[in-house]
Amino acid sequence: MSLTERIHSDHDLVKHLGNWTEAGRFEVRARQGAAVLDLRSPDLPDDVEIHLDMDRAMVKLLVDDDATVDHWDLSWTARGKIKGSRSPATGAGTAGRRVHLSGSAANSEIRIHRGGIAILSAMFSRAYVQDVRHAHKTGGVPTIDDPARSTRHDRD
Repeated sequence: MSLTERIHSDHDLVKHLGNWTEAGRFEVRARQGAAVLDLRSPDLPDDVEIHLDMDRAMVKLLVDDDATVDHWDLSWTARGKIKGSRSPATGAGTAGRRVHLSGSAANSEIRIHRGGIAILSAMFSRAYVQDVRHAHKTGGVPTIDDPARSTRHDRD
């Protein structure tokens, strides 16, 4: 059974960074807002489904270098584009996570950040600063920039 996360952004910026969920299905509704989803966690399943309902919005997906993004089932009812959707150079479907996008988008944009750009996107956030401070106080390491670095007992 796969969990479903619902994300709503209405004239707002919503960021979910680091190890924030174990769900394999997401429903994102964004209207004149923005949402950032970190899909680099090792706790996520290999197949991730994202159903989008976007109107004049931006969704940014942070993925690993070897992730494949499939947007065949995404319908555009007005202008819009996907930036950075190219599959990894190793070939589609060979290894890594597969992200399936579906739903509709109107006058919207989907940005896909991979590897180092995904790390920088996560680092330029308040959540990362708080994570670094917490890691310094507890003697641990920050995990927002690299979710694979954390372990289950670090999250408690």
